[in-house]
Amino acid sequence: MSEPPLVQEIRQGAMWIRLNRPEAMNSLTPQLLAGLSAALDEAQARDEVKAIVLTGEGRAFCAGADLKFVRADATGPEAAAAFLQRVLATMNRIAAFPKPVIAALNGLALAGGLELVLCCDLVIAARSASFLQAFSKIGLVPDTGGTWFLPQRVGMARAIGLAMLADKLPAEKAAEWGLIWQVVDDADLAATVDKLAAQLATMPTKALVRTRQAMHAAPTHTLEQQLSMEGGFMRELGWSPDYAEGVSAFMEKRAPKFTGQ
Repeated sequence: MSEPPLVQEIRQGAMWIRLNRPEAMNSLTPQLLAGLSAALDEAQARDEVKAIVLTGEGRAFCAGADLKFVRADATGPEAAAAFLQRVLATMNRIAAFPKPVIAALNGLALAGGLELVLCCDLVIAARSASFLQAFSKIGLVPDTGGTWFLPQRVGMARAIGLAMLADKLPAEKAAEWGLIWQVVDDADLAATVDKLAAQLATMPTKALVRTRQAMHAAPTHTLEQQLSMEGGFMRELGWSPDYAEGVSAFMEKRAPKFTGQ
């Protein structure tokens, strides 16, 4: 009996979703995407899940889309286009997920796998992990948001260099460049991410998601537009139970008990 392409578990208020095709560097297939979609559905529906952790099994985090399913000559143009559209929809969903998403980078993030990482809110990488924007090696351009995320995270010069030259970027340099949040020793990755996920699970979920939305919108907004968006979010959150709890806890000098509402 073959292993499932994805495994999941809930611990400390977070759902861990592990891509489980190590023999293929966890590249994305229709079956894996279906499993990921179902896991996200469950995570979104379950109130006790306050955060998502996305990671991989084996030496890679993800190698992007499995090329067997994107080659029009192998699957037919309609099937290849439908598969790529499904990949894009998955990336969009993760980037806009209504709960915080952590990437626990266990190994290489290649091509679309790099973009999958950058769809997440916080990235914690094992020291041995690395990134590779490899589309130029096969005559393509970065897709699934690669040309959007990279310039914003590392600047235009570095983004173009990574995309054109397809040089491997070690995790430590990625952290120095501001591409990711933190690098830890390989042996400490799971414990570090567990602690971070547990922390996020105690925080006001809606406020965290609105913060992400505002920051994603900022590069295309004028200051006036951004101030308007912030004001709208503040008015919305100012009536939320979590805000009331936060203020009460501050006044009473105790730890808040947020519910994500």
